[in-house]
Amino acid sequence: MKKRSLCLCMCALLASAPLSPARADEGMWLLPLLKEQNFEQMKGLGLEICAEDIYHPDSVSLKDAVVIFGGGCTGEIISPYGLILTNHHCGYDYIQAHSSVDNDLLTNGFWAKSRKEELPNPGLTVTFIDKIEEVTDYVEEELRKDTSRIEMKYLNTKFLNSLAEKRVGEEFLKNNPGTTVIIKPFYGGNRYYMFTQKVYPDVRMVGAPPSSIGKFGADTDNWKWPRHTGDFSIFRVYADSLGNPAPYDTSNVPLRPKKYFDLSLRGVKENDFVMLMGFPGRTNHYYTPAEVKERKNIDNRIRVNVRDLRQRVMLDAMLADPKVRIQYAGKYASSTNSYKSSKGMNTMIERQSTVYLKERQMNELLNWGWDNDIQEYREAVDIIANEVKNREGLKTRMQYLLEALWIGTECSRVPTNFDALKAGLSGNDSTRKAALEAFDRLYYTFYDKDYAPHVDRRITKAMLQMYADSIAPEHYPAFFKTIDRKHKGNIERYVDLLFDNSLFVNPEKYERWKKHPNVKALENDPMVRYARAIKEEARRINDELQPIDQRIAEAQKSYIAGQLAIHADRPNYPDANFTLRLTYGQVKAYSPANAVTYNFETTLDGVMEKEDPTNWEFVVDKKLKELYRKKDFGFYSNERGKMPVNFIANTHTTGGNSGSPVLNSRGELVGVNFDRNWEGITGDIQYQGRYQRSIITDIRYILFIIDKYADADYLLDEMIINP
Repeated sequence: MKKRSLCLCMCALLASAPLSPARADEGMWLLPLLKEQNFEQMKGLGLEICAEDIYHPDSVSLKDAVVIFGGGCTGEIISPYGLILTNHHCGYDYIQAHSSVDNDLLTNGFWAKSRKEELPNPGLTVTFIDKIEEVTDYVEEELRKDTSRIEMKYLNTKFLNSLAEKRVGEEFLKNNPGTTVIIKPFYGGNRYYMFTQKVYPDVRMVGAPPSSIGKFGADTDNWKWPRHTGDFSIFRVYADSLGNPAPYDTSNVPLRPKKYFDLSLRGVKENDFVMLMGFPGRTNHYYTPAEVKERKNIDNRIRVNVRDLRQRVMLDAMLADPKVRIQYAGKYASSTNSYKSSKGMNTMIERQSTVYLKERQMNELLNWGWDNDIQEYREAVDIIANEVKNREGLKTRMQYLLEALWIGTECSRVPTNFDALKAGLSGNDSTRKAALEAFDRLYYTFYDKDYAPHVDRRITKAMLQMYADSIAPEHYPAFFKTIDRKHKGNIERYVDLLFDNSLFVNPEKYERWKKHPNVKALENDPMVRYARAIKEEARRINDELQPIDQRIAEAQKSYIAGQLAIHADRPNYPDANFTLRLTYGQVKAYSPANAVTYNFETTLDGVMEKEDPTNWEFVVDKKLKELYRKKDFGFYSNERGKMPVNFIANTHTTGGNSGSPVLNSRGELVGVNFDRNWEGITGDIQYQGRYQRSIITDIRYILFIIDKYADADYLLDEMIINP
């Protein structure tokens, strides 16, 4: 294995003044503010490198090795040849896409033995953050000048991104292939930052362990500690010969990145300093008590109830048919993840008195405002409470519509806009051909290899019945009139009509339609009418919600400004919005309940203890058992001769941090973040250091699987691995 020495920053070595006791703090911190807000505390916890080593606006730093993987995960560069490490569950959809009954990569795993064997993944991108700039003054000036009627334009993504493009200019974007710019609001729209990004669309799969390792424990262990999961997969980003982003092409070459991480075999001990960088998706740290209750009683409650039913129907179909199991593996995993998160959050909101904590924060601000003769905070709180109450019925309707009918039924996502097809069919032979080819792509985007109509039919029956039982009839979408008039209220008959008569779930009917195409047949398709009715109901609800949501957003901006004002003497972090952040803390055990204490790490011993050959979630691979029996752990065992698997830290993470690099005090990679614990799930609303833990796959376990289990040690030759 290769190794190289790491030169520690002089500022860390020469620090002589003793620091006051430091503690790990909550927060998802903006990198440009790191030096002024957090660096002294990080040093006190054990950081050995400079702030500029982590983030430097004008030169290479650790942040340049952190990427957005796909549309919702984090990844990290671990070699000078563009090798990317992320979670198994982040790569899951792509592993599944390459799987079939005859070549089941989900079950068997995959390891490319050469770069020629690396598998392309259409639609998968990797995004680097080149530059981060505060642009608050620029945005506020543009907002003052703008006369458009865009609703809530100070938070509007399209409007803010148009300002970003205006700021850098067309010439800049033209001369920098693959570069995009976005502006994001922070602190409820009180500040703005612009991110210059470079997006690479040629990303290939290099390796993934079987699900018995990468998904060990599956749904039972999800959101739980202790864990024993090798949740990782490996990809590679490719570029053209000049290093620019380019679509997949056999002539592309591995990207030579600006920065990649060293890996460490030293492991971690309790109280060790660790830090993560990644792209946390969404938090609501500034919720008022009314918003916490709404999240619990509407959003979470409905999601749990609907998905519980949908997942039971889906799982029955998956267990009955190997083909369906592969087709629906990614859909089921995605659904259960949010389901269990929402269920856990509701449990912990009650157990950890989250509403009470938010009331304390709110009252502190209101009292401070009273003492300083500032009335706007009281007004903001009252507006939020009143408007949250006003939208209760609308939010309930919308959440059932989204969860049961839009997300819950795949047939709701058939194409419903045929304007382009109609225009093309009315033209000459060339336009007709082009229009049909475009619609053909649209059709098979819906009816792809992972769609099973008979499964969707069963789920749709269950979802429609639950929706009908939960919503007042006067608020039903239009197709319920058909159910009542033509089918005497029989939902199952109506669903059978959809699936028996729609060409969108019958490719043979569709191919016959293509021989004599006409738009009227599409307009009258029962599944199109079903999907349009759902969209129309969503539009109606949105139209009523929009003015309420706007009043709440404006009040939230004022409320958050107050929270910043009252705590102006200390660092304050903005809510997560899928922008690059850093969080730090320590490797820590915890006690979730009376007489219960959890250690900070797990080992391969625990995998063997959990083995259950009759349960697909806890099957242990034969080769892994043999390596364990022989204690053939190579360089990767800990000082006790055990094979480490996972560890936990009190770092503040959320969805989007999946795949985040976990770094030690020297900036070396010691693990990959993949989950949180059940007791810390309310951290999206209220961080509680006593309970919240990030769950991390130890880099030594990852290297052990690559080397000893997969016999893919050639990949290690690309990496810098420090003893």
